[in-house]
Amino acid sequence: MRARRVGVALFLAGALSGCVVVPQWRQVYDPECGVAMRQITLEMAVLPGFHQCQGDGCVALMVTAGVVTVASAVVSGSVAVIGNVLTWAERQTGCPRPPGTPLPPAPR
Repeated sequence: MRARRVGVALFLAGALSGCVVVPQWRQVYDPECGVAMRQITLEMAVLPGFHQCQGDGCVALMVTAGVVTVASAVVSGSVAVIGNVLTWAERQTGCPRPPGTPLPPAPR
């Protein structure tokens, strides 16, 4: 029952805010490898024209904005998690070779 209340509260907060969640790609410097790497963060963006509604149309707009906010958070959060996991996995393989560096000899 408590989880349901929390879910309803989050839904209403999203609906009343009129916001969407969008992924942002940023370049971060990795001093260990000396290269720039991509990192994905989440940012909030405000839906325009939401705060001047009246009457029954406002209720429909609030419900729609709430659904859009929750859906954008789920989709954008998934994009951020997958992108950052791939960046982390790539980093675990070691530092990338600079361009023009010959490949090491194959083991015999």
